[in-house]
Amino acid sequence: MKKMTLIAALAATTVLAGSLPAMAEYPDAPVQFIVPWPPGDFEDILTRMIAAKMEEMHGISATVVNKPGGGDGPFPGALEVLDGPIDGSVVGSFILDVPLIGPLIDIGMEEDSFEPVGIFLTYPFVLASSGDTPYKSMAELAAYAQDNDVILGHFGEGLTPTTATFAAAKMMGFEYADDAAFDLLDCNTLAAGDADVINTTLALIEPCLGELNVLANIGNAPIERLSGVETLAAQSGIADIELWNGLFVKAGTPQDVIDVLAEVAEAAMATEQAQTLMAETGARVYWQDAEMSAARITVDRATSKKMNALLGE
Repeated sequence: MKKMTLIAALAATTVLAGSLPAMAEYPDAPVQFIVPWPPGDFEDILTRMIAAKMEEMHGISATVVNKPGGGDGPFPGALEVLDGPIDGSVVGSFILDVPLIGPLIDIGMEEDSFEPVGIFLTYPFVLASSGDTPYKSMAELAAYAQDNDVILGHFGEGLTPTTATFAAAKMMGFEYADDAAFDLLDCNTLAAGDADVINTTLALIEPCLGELNVLANIGNAPIERLSGVETLAAQSGIADIELWNGLFVKAGTPQDVIDVLAEVAEAAMATEQAQTLMAETGARVYWQDAEMSAARITVDRATSKKMNALLGE
């Protein structure tokens, strides 16, 4: 009797399972990639390549939505991803400051709020000034700033390149007279006199690069195309750190969604278009998987703490 009951139960389960609709494979609906900066810089360009590759490989609509946060940096855009679903329909394209700084500034973000899909970009981040300034290196800037006011333009207080810039100044014995956050730091920022030194990327100053003084690059190694320009760490003695960008999803997103996003992004970074961008601009374009990205975040979190300690924060 028990055996017959068990057989009947199994049969009923089989019939019921067969009547349920099959779960759709990801992606089965439009995908939005949130870039928390204005259009035009490396993360925007490369994320658009990822979106295009998603459409090519899976035949669904994939768009990039720019959500600049002004002086609040990337955090308003990151919170929009955090407020979204866990079905892979909203994906963040974030710099390292989102997982590093976000949990420290009381905006409702925790260290485990996001899961990395992978890292794909290291920025050619630089400190630059107009070509007519009397300083062409960090040592010359430090000497000039002893008796002159220098205003710094950056992308947001507390962001890693900004913190590195202030830490370098402290190590070299000078301070910026003032500083301000901008959504965009380009040739016009310097031409208009809005800042004397800007903390930005090569993509944004490419049109006037030959007319500027590039004082340093923020990264683990010099940028080959910037002949004679040393890293900020080498010139100041601060710890090495570089600004990177990766794809992130809200914690709890299914692994199969993460796997699809990783496959698409890796394919996009391997394209001739992405590799040409790297060769022509000094950006580093690659694919680092979720496990390696998580390990990298752990190391960068420790380095960031050292810099904050130097600044007394």
